[in-house]
Amino acid sequence: MRVIALFNLKPGVSAADYEAWARGTDLPTVNRLASVSSFRVFKTTGVLGGDAAAPYSYIETIDIDDMDGFWRDVGSPKMQEIAAAFSGMADVTFLTTEEIGA
Repeated sequence: MRVIALFNLKPGVSAADYEAWARGTDLPTVNRLASVSSFRVFKTTGVLGGDAAAPYSYIETIDIDDMDGFWRDVGSPKMQEIAAAFSGMADVTFLTTEEIGA
């Protein structure tokens, strides 16, 4: 399963602070979880074919191999600490997905 997170930073949170935290804490920790095969964070740069601002500043993709294991992993004290830090920085919508074809 792939989870996609779409988000903007909360007022007062700088992109530099968030990105430093993501690189130094969030990405390495989540990528070490046994239930996750890949965790990536993207900064949006615009809307394809236009000059409009993107509706979200950041996108995360989380490829989960074992959903039951993922819930166990994210319930750990370390992941709860990371989730709390993230929710203090971002207004996020998490979407679960199912691939319909290769």
